[in-house]
Amino acid sequence: MGLKSLRKKKWFAVVSNIYVLVLTVFAIWMLFFDTNSLLIHMELQKEIRKLEKQQEFLKEEISKDRALIEKLSDPAELEKFAREQYYLKKKNEEIFIIDFEDSLERKKNED
Repeated sequence: MGLKSLRKKKWFAVVSNIYVLVLTVFAIWMLFFDTNSLLIHMELQKEIRKLEKQQEFLKEEISKDRALIEKLSDPAELEKFAREQYYLKKKNEEIFIIDFEDSLERKKNED
């Protein structure tokens, strides 16, 4: 199979066309080597999705915090929160912290 018989093939004529060659080189360049290549575009899309998920999570956290702030505007709720979270007490008051065995096992598993 020589060069002459290869030139007679229809697909060789299409592939050796200068426009097809230039278009192929251009497409390969744009897909892989350009600064705005398809690979970089896909990477950036993945980053955008990750940031959108993080944004949703943070919006939910903000709404939870707003609800907590609204709840703590009541002095009785604020006192209850301080006693439960920070073990604060009134004067002349004793606090006894009781840990049950099952709660101790959970704390060990969490650590």
